[in-house]
Amino acid sequence: MSEMKFPTEVIELPSKGLVYPKTSPLSSGKVEIKYMTAKEEDILTSPNLIQQGIALDVLLQSLIVDKSINLDDMIVGDKNAVLVGARILGYGKNYECTIGDEEAVIDLTSLKEKWLDSKILTKQNENEVKYTLPLSKIELTFKFIDGHMEKDIETLNQSYEKIGESRVLTNRYKVQITSVNGNRDEKEVHNFIDNAFMAGDSRAFREYVSEVEPDLDFVTQAQMESGEMKEVTVPMTVQFFWPSVKI
Repeated sequence: MSEMKFPTEVIELPSKGLVYPKTSPLSSGKVEIKYMTAKEEDILTSPNLIQQGIALDVLLQSLIVDKSINLDDMIVGDKNAVLVGARILGYGKNYECTIGDEEAVIDLTSLKEKWLDSKILTKQNENEVKYTLPLSKIELTFKFIDGHMEKDIETLNQSYEKIGESRVLTNRYKVQITSVNGNRDEKEVHNFIDNAFMAGDSRAFREYVSEVEPDLDFVTQAQMESGEMKEVTVPMTVQFFWPSVKI
């Protein structure tokens, strides 16, 4: 029996592919995914994958047509775009969820892309951005978080949890920030983050990253069960995929 061909759709990446090396298939700014099948529903209902917290990653890897694409290479915002695209293709645009204590329906096609402004990149096809802190006037360079970096952050968080400490914010900075006033020495960068990163600058930095990071804008209108239209932030809970899967 010959292999069946399934319909596919092309998802536009909010980064436009500009943060990836030219040799990466992601540099095209597009990812082709196939429609979900019963095979992918097996992935979504796998207790082992759900328990490990990797069901959605395994799902996306199965749906992406170009198997040379490593999901960990993808920055978070681009991955979000592919995830939402997969949800729409698999189960339709209407996302039924609970917001507060009220049922709501969100049209996922209403989510708008936050496109990358290529002017902020230090170099095209390189994941690095410059930012001058408003209080200290120190110049930082930083990267948008990708899958590899998420794993590095989790490893750091776990190492500190073992000694009873929580350094979630500074651990993220230590993975994300690549230089301080042009100095790329890791020890110097970490020393700045631990001892000299003023709270006001830290907050401004987070706000800037949120402003310029390519992603989907998850603030949109939802139809509440009362009939009222209300501005909400789309809740990315287990309801996003799993309620549609019945065994």
